[in-house]
Amino acid sequence: MKQEIPVKSHFFEPIKGKVYQYDKPFELESGKEIQLEIAYHTYGKLNAQRDNVIWVCHALTANSDVLDWWKGLFGENDLFNPEDHFIVCANILGSPYGTTNPLSIDPSTGQPYYLSFPSLTIRDMVVAHQLLANHLEIAQIALLLGGSLGGQQAMEWAILESNRIKKLVLIATNAQHSPWGIAFNESQRMAIAADHTFYATNKPYGGSKGLKAARSIALLSYRAYETYNHTQRESCSHKIDDFRASSYQNYQGEKLVDRFNAYSYWFLSKAMDSHHVGRGRGSVKEALQKISAETLVIGITNDILFPVKEQKFLARHIPKAYFVGIKSAFGHDGFLIETTALTKHIGSFLQNSNLV
Repeated sequence: MKQEIPVKSHFFEPIKGKVYQYDKPFELESGKEIQLEIAYHTYGKLNAQRDNVIWVCHALTANSDVLDWWKGLFGENDLFNPEDHFIVCANILGSPYGTTNPLSIDPSTGQPYYLSFPSLTIRDMVVAHQLLANHLEIAQIALLLGGSLGGQQAMEWAILESNRIKKLVLIATNAQHSPWGIAFNESQRMAIAADHTFYATNKPYGGSKGLKAARSIALLSYRAYETYNHTQRESCSHKIDDFRASSYQNYQGEKLVDRFNAYSYWFLSKAMDSHHVGRGRGSVKEALQKISAETLVIGITNDILFPVKEQKFLARHIPKAYFVGIKSAFGHDGFLIETTALTKHIGSFLQNSNLV
């Protein structure tokens, strides 16, 4: 059932979009079941051949309004123009932007799940979006793309349904989340857990101070030494406190608290840790061999969270793949910011098709 209703949030103005309500219990990889709702956006129209679908998998704290957060790549004057494509972006399972998440009502108690929300995996997110694609009667996705956790989803989908995906773009992502990445996520969860309000599960703002600290930790992995050296360097040599870098970390933490919640962040970071395309498939290399889509793998050469060797590994083991590296002053976050370079490389990848 599709409803033209605003996607509601506990913390900020509604995001205008659509909601798909699955009419059966949705079974997670853990075996537990939930009631599934998926918030999503579509832009443009399906053509007569139904072969102009661009599906975007979003990253950790993004939402389904891709024209808002990926400007320069998606928009009227950009590579992916709704006038030419049918663009779909769906909010991931566990996210507070309208899809079933820890602040959703548990039908067994009539109260929000909070920490009783069941564990999620990247595969759960993908299987949920497959149901949405079926609902939208999308038999073929001309291009599936995503960066970071979005790339992890796109990769899983291309393995699960190789026949549905024609072309694939994977940006700043990996086939298996690394011990380094898991350690960063665990450090963030430790910060959240140190906030005692996180366990007082009667307020959606629980764990907000911990979430602020977690975002500060995460930002260090998303950016790079040179980023801070360029943007947060002091012009005055006499300071002994109140440094620009300190203010910046506080500001970024507060920004996330204003638009997200600690419970979603907790479960989504654990879902990222679970990412391993080889689980139940023999090995990572065997799993990647199942991808039949023509694939472009893009790495940020100075990414410290998803080092470029992880993308080169993907390009070596996905049958029809090649690798391109770009350098960004913003490190890992370059996958969102370097839209000129992304347009160049993705456009070149697609130039022999009817997608551009």
